[in-house]
Amino acid sequence: MSSTEPEHTTPEPVEGEHRVAYHRDLDQVTAAVIRLGALACETVPRGTEVLLGGNLADAQALIDGDDEIDRLTVEIEQQCFNLIALQAPMAGELRRLMTIMKVVAEIERSADLMVNVCKAARRMYGSDLTPLIRGVLAAMAREANKMLRLSIDAFADENTSLAMALGDIDDELDELNRDIVEAIFEAHHDGAIELRAAVQLALIARYYERIGDHAVNIGERVNYMVTGWMPEHNGMLRADHRHEFTAEQDDVANGGPDESAAPDGPDD
Repeated sequence: MSSTEPEHTTPEPVEGEHRVAYHRDLDQVTAAVIRLGALACETVPRGTEVLLGGNLADAQALIDGDDEIDRLTVEIEQQCFNLIALQAPMAGELRRLMTIMKVVAEIERSADLMVNVCKAARRMYGSDLTPLIRGVLAAMAREANKMLRLSIDAFADENTSLAMALGDIDDELDELNRDIVEAIFEAHHDGAIELRAAVQLALIARYYERIGDHAVNIGERVNYMVTGWMPEHNGMLRADHRHEFTAEQDDVANGGPDESAAPDGPDD
């Protein structure tokens, strides 16, 4: 009587399946960042309409809607933590996940700034704005919205040229910020706006200007994601050179390095 032993089959490797799932999850996280950026971009014109139109109901709606942005931010960060812990990404993939966590913080803060605009608008409710102030504020809003949108485009397309150009594009928003400060001082001097409103307007202008700064930061992070280089690396190198120079100067001041510790050279 013959017996047949069961055949033992070697399971197919699943590493490839894990990598496919990992890249799918990474793509989903990237898409979530882009969606978060779109939500933040929408807050700029909405908040500006509240500022210039004085609709308190719309102001509250934007403030309440910020909770959704906060929720999505936390979800993205948690997904990044999970991918780092479970997949142990290396090199470019690790840079992407680290960049995403930095970028979502910049995006979330930009949306918070528009919440601040709405709250400031409520504090100065009923104040009349001069045509000049209204015009400059509208221009600042357009420029801030453009910069935030371009920074998200740079992230989505991994466009380092656009990413590093954002610093130069930000010059226009900085110039508008100077213009609004002059317009506020002039309007207050002429009695067109009260001091309370003038202070709130100066803060609002700063909020728009900060959105531009966040967009520049996003651009720098995108460049790091693609190339591995950050502007801070230049500062690190300069600091290293200064430390080396200081050490050399200290050696000279102390009579030079201890020659007794130097290796013996060839006899003359």
